[in-house]
Amino acid sequence: MGPRDGVGLSGIRDFRLLWISGLLASLGSQMSAIALPLLVLHRTGSPVEAGAVGSVSIGAVLIAMLPGGALADTVERRRLMRICDLGSTLVVGTLAVCVFLGRTPMLLVLPVAAVGAVMNTVYGPAALGLLRAMVPAELLGRATSRLQARGAATRLVGPIGGGALYALHPALPFAAEAVGLLLSTGCLTLVRTRSAPNRGTRSAFSRKEFAAGVGFILGRPYLRTVLLVFGLGLNAAFSAMMFVALATASHGGSSGIGGGTIVSLIAVGSLTGSLLAGKVPAELRPGTMIAATCWACTGTALLLPISQSPLYVGALCSLTIATASMGSVGFATSVLVATPEHLVGRVQSAAGFVSSLIQPLGPLAGGALLTVWGADTAYLVLGGVFLVCAALVSWAPSVRSEPAPVTTERAPAHREPVNP
Repeated sequence: MGPRDGVGLSGIRDFRLLWISGLLASLGSQMSAIALPLLVLHRTGSPVEAGAVGSVSIGAVLIAMLPGGALADTVERRRLMRICDLGSTLVVGTLAVCVFLGRTPMLLVLPVAAVGAVMNTVYGPAALGLLRAMVPAELLGRATSRLQARGAATRLVGPIGGGALYALHPALPFAAEAVGLLLSTGCLTLVRTRSAPNRGTRSAFSRKEFAAGVGFILGRPYLRTVLLVFGLGLNAAFSAMMFVALATASHGGSSGIGGGTIVSLIAVGSLTGSLLAGKVPAELRPGTMIAATCWACTGTALLLPISQSPLYVGALCSLTIATASMGSVGFATSVLVATPEHLVGRVQSAAGFVSSLIQPLGPLAGGALLTVWGADTAYLVLGGVFLVCAALVSWAPSVRSEPAPVTTERAPAHREPVNP
């Protein structure tokens, strides 16, 4: 984005700072995410305890998601993001020191995993709320595309960097995350845009505030249909298909090369799709891209039985995830544009919560299908699920009429004056 896009210089500067801040925080999070279970497995020798780290993180995210969105609509968002960064820095820094000293009890590791997950859950809706105040509605699509591309890039680079640092010393990934979080806080300090809290909200931790985002989505047929089909059903089926593909490519877990090739190609597809999303013509509706994603998933599931080559499987899945990334950016943008600024946090958290409800069951379902019927039949069954999703989003009347942008006048974002 540049001055020719109609964004003031202050807004451009603030968006760049927001983007860099999130990059630093997300990169550190990805590095520690790969290092934390490795650390537990190395110190305890127990796969169960290593797996508990991921379970605790997922559980903490689901529990904190709705309250986090409500909190993001109650507290000044830039301040809340800085608090999240500083809290994460304190926790991760403590863990890094303990690892250097050779002391990493599970009583410390599990709270670190839980606190980090909660902080990220609160940070996300607050960042989108700040973005909503910072960027004009007509540029939200490009801004969202760049944020998603940033996330895809950190998911591609972060685990590799975390693994390399862990090989040098187990404490280094956590120390690197702490440094990144401090730099992220510094970037946020320089942001001038302020996103004021909703003055009508009495408490962030009331049932009414928790339900506000869900109620907003359920009251709009387009958001409701797309979220249930695309966010809930398609995500779960896609994660099941990925499990079958990875299990088959790794020959039952005996080789990590095939699975690693697929994961890498999928990451490349995600990054490519996110970058291309900003170039999608404005007249191409998000609903069209979402339907294209469902049809692409259907085709992929039907073509996967042809070959088990990791390159073939990875290339197919990469093309599919690239299409999905473009559809995801379009849908996320339409949600942001249609959401009043004071509800952004709760609506985003509600959308994430609904999308995450059954997604963890996807690999379990994929494993069951693979065990009972084998890979080819599993792909065909999942292809049937994708076909139903494609039909729903292609011909459902509610998907044809997207929600109108917010028409109520919103107060201009407050920016601190620039000191001469």
